[in-house]
Amino acid sequence: MITGRHAAAIVGLGKVALAIMIEAVKDNVVGIEIGGSKLQIVRGDPSGSITERFKFAVNPARGAGAIRDQIRQTLESIKAAHEISAVGIGFGGPVEWQTGRICCSHHVAGWSQFDLAAWAGPIAGAPVVVDNDANVAALGEARLGAGRNSNPVFYITLGSGVGGGLVVDGRIYHGAMPGEAEIGHVRLDRAGATVESRCAGWAIDRRIRAAINENPGCLLARLADGRTGCEARHLKPALEKRDSMAIQILQDEAEDLAFALSHVTHLFHPEAIVIGGGLSLLGEPLRAAVAEALPRFVMDAFKPGPRVLLAALGEDAVPAGALVLAGLRRAEN
Repeated sequence: MITGRHAAAIVGLGKVALAIMIEAVKDNVVGIEIGGSKLQIVRGDPSGSITERFKFAVNPARGAGAIRDQIRQTLESIKAAHEISAVGIGFGGPVEWQTGRICCSHHVAGWSQFDLAAWAGPIAGAPVVVDNDANVAALGEARLGAGRNSNPVFYITLGSGVGGGLVVDGRIYHGAMPGEAEIGHVRLDRAGATVESRCAGWAIDRRIRAAINENPGCLLARLADGRTGCEARHLKPALEKRDSMAIQILQDEAEDLAFALSHVTHLFHPEAIVIGGGLSLLGEPLRAAVAEALPRFVMDAFKPGPRVLLAALGEDAVPAGALVLAGLRRAEN
């Protein structure tokens, strides 16, 4: 439907211009990222191009209801100015992607078994598709970021937790329900050590604390200056100074990651593996260390193995991927 605002804009235009304007109206899609610490809502087009952005801090103590209030208000504001054709949502937790129902959140109370798609659809006046945020980020990086022109693409996000997503032929691969590429829960030994327990941000914090306890006069200890929590942020400046302890911690992280990603390589043989999340900000030292270690764990027939890349979209990976996801849903309807 063309609103009065759009109708006024096309007075006097020819049929071709009118058709272009109608298509532009239809291409207003919304992408939403719901995380444990931030909420991002963007307006753009199905190609993943962002034209308008809204960003909010999440206070977990206020629960899911406060997040939904922000989503409602923002969608109503967007809808007042632009007809919305579809909405894509990347949610930080397990999702029933076929229905849009949230299984649970590990960060914010009030999401368990909430039918997010059914709730958001009437507000937006458009179809809504919901998926896990790592899957949506994988779609964004595969279509628009570091994995563009590669197929398949496996994405791993390293932050407070470890998640992943697989994109094949430009679409998220889910498998059987619940359909998440839970690389963080892949075991590295029979004793129960997982990729997340060894490679998440808090695991790096733990390694740095142990190093500081053993060597209280080391560079990492001086950078931490007695403060505890988020010690991983000190790893990059220590690496830049070629600190031997920091190099060893990075090497241990890379070895564990490469071993985990060898399983991904043997099962799915991706053309590219993209590393994202907060720890990816370590940059080229992390990428290079993983790329160097990976071939040692890969069977000869698969060598040299997939290209290892750093995520390119930054904080836009989920919202841009959500725009693409919304466009795919719109094309199906």
